[in-house]
Amino acid sequence: MLSASPLRPNLQKGALAVYPTHTPGSQPSTLIVFQFNPESMKRTLAHRAAPAPSEGKSGAAKEDVLRVAGPPVETINLTVDMHASDQLDDPDNDQNAAVAQNGLHPALAALELLMYPPTLDAKKIEEQAAKGKVQVSPADLPLVLLIWGKSRVVPVKLTSFAISEDAFDTRLNPISAKVELGMQVLSYMEFTDSSVGRDAFLAYQKAKEVLAQQNKPGSALAGIRNLLPH
Repeated sequence: MLSASPLRPNLQKGALAVYPTHTPGSQPSTLIVFQFNPESMKRTLAHRAAPAPSEGKSGAAKEDVLRVAGPPVETINLTVDMHASDQLDDPDNDQNAAVAQNGLHPALAALELLMYPPTLDAKKIEEQAAKGKVQVSPADLPLVLLIWGKSRVVPVKLTSFAISEDAFDTRLNPISAKVELGMQVLSYMEFTDSSVGRDAFLAYQKAKEVLAQQNKPGSALAGIRNLLPH
């Protein structure tokens, strides 16, 4: 008996996991799964700013040239495509009711709120300002993990957000949109000693180290070794 082969591969979806607290072991309150995986991702890594030279030194000491303050500052940029056509084709399905009523507004709102402090925190800030407090406690954004395959589960902070709404329904709800997300990877330097984000970043860096060990130069190795200084 022949086993049926799948018509399509089991596609891993990218996602953003939103945590209301940094406490280790906590679970995300929201999972924002990409409807379509972005076709490309741009990543940049830059060294952290070197500490200022001490008094009497015009620049970095020779022995400090290769020293760094911590892991590089990594930024990620990607574009998320969103379409409501599938849901609008079957509006009577309970799972599609929100899209049939509001288009992509719910999905866009879930992404946009990653850059907003909760309304309760905003109210607290207003009350502190009204009481004339010199130092107003800043609000905290939710902790977000970018999930992009098993080797890239990394804490991020959204730094930029641009939306292009391309089509609308009869009630002017957006039904097709592109969202450009700019993110900064948060390392262990941005977290306390005990944090979901800190643990996620350390696992992310360790995964890089494991993958790097699997990189083999192949047949070119001998020729390269002959060029090395003796």
